[in-house]
Amino acid sequence: MTKLLKKATEVEALEDKTHFGFWVYLMTDCILFASLFATYVVLRGNTASGPSGHELFDLPMVLVETLILLTSSFACGLAMLALKRGDKRQLVGWLAATYVLGVAFLVIELNEFAVLVTEGHGWQQSAFLSAFFTLVGTHGVHITIGLLWLLVLVCVLFKRGFSDKLRRQFVLFSLFWHFLDVIWIFIFTIVYLMGAA
Repeated sequence: MTKLLKKATEVEALEDKTHFGFWVYLMTDCILFASLFATYVVLRGNTASGPSGHELFDLPMVLVETLILLTSSFACGLAMLALKRGDKRQLVGWLAATYVLGVAFLVIELNEFAVLVTEGHGWQQSAFLSAFFTLVGTHGVHITIGLLWLLVLVCVLFKRGFSDKLRRQFVLFSLFWHFLDVIWIFIFTIVYLMGAA
C-alpha cells in the first residue's frame, strides 16, 4: 500500500513539473509574440510609399480564417472532453476536425502570403510588410508545429492506446492550441482590424 501511495505521489509530482514547465514555455512564447506585436505597432506606418494594410487586407477572408481557427479550438475542447471520458472514437473524431480546420486556416494564410508576394508586396518592400510577414508568419509556424504534434499524438494513441503520459500530452497540446487562438485574436484585432480602418 505504501509503495502504491509513493508511486502515485511521484506521478503527481512529475505531472506538476511537466505542467509547470509547459506554462514556462508558453510564457516565453508570450514574450516572443509581445516583441513581434510591439515591432509591428512601431513599424505599421512605415510603408516606404507603398500600400498600407487598408489597401492590402481582405477582411472578409480574414474573418473566415478567424472563424475556422476558433472552430478548431472548439473542436479541440470537445476532444479533451472525450479524452476525459476515455472515448477514443470521439477523441479521434474531434482531433481530426481540429486538424482539418487547422490545415484550412494554414492554407488560407499561405494563400494570402502568396497573393501579396505575387502582387509585388513581399516582406522586403517596406518595414510594415516585414513586420507583418514576421508576426503572422511566426503564428503560422506555430500552427504548423501544432498540426505535426497532433499527428504524432494520434499515431501514438493508435499504436499504444491510452496512457497517463499520453493523456498529459493531449492536455498540453490543447493548451498550446488554445494559446494560438488567443494570439490570433490579437493579430486579427491589431493587424487586420486596425490596419484596415
